[in-house]
Amino acid sequence: MDEAELMRQIGAIGPLDKDAWQAADRRLEALAKPPGSLGELEEMVRRLSGIRGGVCTGLGRKCVLVFSADNGVVEEGVASCPQSITAAQTINMIRGVTGVGVLARHYGAELRVTDVGVNADLNYPGLICRKIRRGTGNIARGPAMTRAEAVLALSIGFQTACAAARDGCGVLGVGEMGIGNTTTSSAVLAALQRLDRQQVGQVVGRGAGLTDDGYRKKLEAVQNALEVNQPDGKDPIDVLCKVGGLDIAAMAGAFLGAAFSRVPAVIDGFISVVAALAAVRLNPLAREYLFASHQSYERGYRMAVEELGLRPCLLLGMRLGEGSGCPIMFSVMEGACAVAREMATFEQASINTDYLEAIRIPGAF
Repeated sequence: MDEAELMRQIGAIGPLDKDAWQAADRRLEALAKPPGSLGELEEMVRRLSGIRGGVCTGLGRKCVLVFSADNGVVEEGVASCPQSITAAQTINMIRGVTGVGVLARHYGAELRVTDVGVNADLNYPGLICRKIRRGTGNIARGPAMTRAEAVLALSIGFQTACAAARDGCGVLGVGEMGIGNTTTSSAVLAALQRLDRQQVGQVVGRGAGLTDDGYRKKLEAVQNALEVNQPDGKDPIDVLCKVGGLDIAAMAGAFLGAAFSRVPAVIDGFISVVAALAAVRLNPLAREYLFASHQSYERGYRMAVEELGLRPCLLLGMRLGEGSGCPIMFSVMEGACAVAREMATFEQASINTDYLEAIRIPGAF
């Protein structure tokens, strides 16, 4: 898919169904409970209904999409573990023994892992092989990839999400595996927010546990990446190709593919939320299809999620990545659907609703 075709499909993302949203709101108002008393669960029902085009009473099949790729910036000493872990954990995900592998299995979610740029020759049953190149360039010294490669990564993510939707998956989570990708994510976020050298520290955290020296190297690598590459913060593809990663670009494409397919998509942590922000910069309507799972421990997460206007539901201090927060969030979303499906209405519960008039008056309590 070339850039023109990709942008055409991204531009075809439609708004939520207002009639379905309003029908869900009426259903929630009729349930035997004080108005709005289920908080975020009610907002989930409304948005899921707007996405689905009818009052949402279930998610159906659940799937986490993981994109694996290596990052040349590890040459700068920005990671606390060796690059070889990317390849090892990519296989271990499929084996079901990583964090996301265990959680996906526990919560009954499918896991699809795609190699878009691991710096190794991987061949393992179940692995989706769409390798673009063996890792990106070192962003501290030059561009991560060409614009055509960034478009290809976006397209692969887009197509992967669309394929999962065609297979009957009713909700998607989006995760990653790639040593060094908190550095590239920080660079992408800094570029999208057009931060200057002194402000970059607002979005650079310690990743998987850097020492003080490692953190200093990481901060300098991001600062240098922005100065060397001069990414255009108004052009998300330019940002992705100059200071991003193949995994981040593919994830952004997956969020867009989910929206195009009218399927809700769950954001994991910091890397995932940066990819989601890039997707929304490409088409703001994609935001309506996104659900934030947990509040990442990583610095910079809050800046990205606040621009998206989303609130994470889970406060777990997580910073694993992999998409590990998505299966947990699926269970919360299933609970919201169960409320719409199974709670009794006031009429079914034989409750007189006259008292609700006082509750609905602003300032009554």
